[in-house]
Amino acid sequence: MSSSTGNTMLAVLTGAAIGAGIGILFAPDKGSNTRLKIREGLDDATNGIKNKLDKASLQLGDNFAIAKFDLEGAYQDLLSNISFKTEEVISFLEEKLAEAKKQNAKLHKNVDSNIYEVPKSDAPNFTSTNVDSPIY
Repeated sequence: MSSSTGNTMLAVLTGAAIGAGIGILFAPDKGSNTRLKIREGLDDATNGIKNKLDKASLQLGDNFAIAKFDLEGAYQDLLSNISFKTEEVISFLEEKLAEAKKQNAKLHKNVDSNIYEVPKSDAPNFTSTNVDSPIY
């Protein structure tokens, strides 16, 4: 039930209760009968309002349960998406780490080969006979 429909129904019930009360007060009846009719009218109005409040409370409870269920579903979807994205990021970082390790190994290999490899033209010649001869 929408808010405007509920307000309209409440206004109609209130108007009817007030009209019935005024009609009873001006009716030519005994005072005890009039009081009884007023009490019954108030009891009917009270019960009507109580029933409407109970229905509204049940409807709010149902709406709350639906909203809670929807929220829990959205939360689970969010957790699933985060988990999936986390796995994607980890895979990406593992690939980049593997590439960096390959490049590092390649650089070490190049550096090691340059350090230990001496070109033959620069190497001293210890096998020649002029090793013992004085340098002039």
